[in-house]
Amino acid sequence: MLPDALGDLLLGSRCVGCARPGRVLCRTCAATLPETAVPAWPSPTPAGLVVPFAAAVYDGLVRAMVLAHKERGVLDLAAPLGWLLGGAVAAALAARAAGPVVLVPVPSRPASVRARGHDPTQVITVRAAAALRAAGRPTTVAALLRLRPGVRDQAGLDAGERRANLHGSMRCPSRSLARLASRLPRAHVVVCDDVLTTGATAREAQRALEAVGLGVVAIAVAAATRRRAHAAESSEARLSSQPGTV
Repeated sequence: MLPDALGDLLLGSRCVGCARPGRVLCRTCAATLPETAVPAWPSPTPAGLVVPFAAAVYDGLVRAMVLAHKERGVLDLAAPLGWLLGGAVAAALAARAAGPVVLVPVPSRPASVRARGHDPTQVITVRAAAALRAAGRPTTVAALLRLRPGVRDQAGLDAGERRANLHGSMRCPSRSLARLASRLPRAHVVVCDDVLTTGATAREAQRALEAVGLGVVAIAVAAATRRRAHAAESSEARLSSQPGTV
């Protein structure tokens, strides 16, 4: 690993949290990331949504990490974001029996993947799976979902517009499902994304998987916006009180 000053000189890197030269996430900022995840219900909650777990509030340092990874291609942030997502998955499965885990990333629009040169959600889901395997939980990633043509970018859309934009937008190819069923017939299936906002994307992913008979046990995200139902206010307070959650 290059010393911070030399790394900045050669690579021009700065911490996304404090702008310290060297690493894209310095040790001081990394140490403030939350270590536990909690339920993070959006308000209003889409009908039928399984419980969503988030590691952090989408604000401050974590928001800067997500945007740098997604929009600026700072791929070194995939590991800490994957660690956060892995923590959300672990919290979602804490009360469930041991067994194989299948993480299904929310699909990105092909145009967005081409423009960015990578699929941010897929990348951090793979990192989350690696973290879970390292902790002793058998985990695989299955990109089972596909988007229909014509889905708009969600940025700038309100809750109703997001629901309308995503309604019926995802499908699960039968061959992918057949391969999964043959390998992991009793797996815990978790839908994964980087950020939970209105819950519309997560609910559509859940619907598409359930439409082909694949049960979803939870939603897991690295971060969630501050939209919360009154019943989940205690969860928001816990998220906000986590060390380093801003």
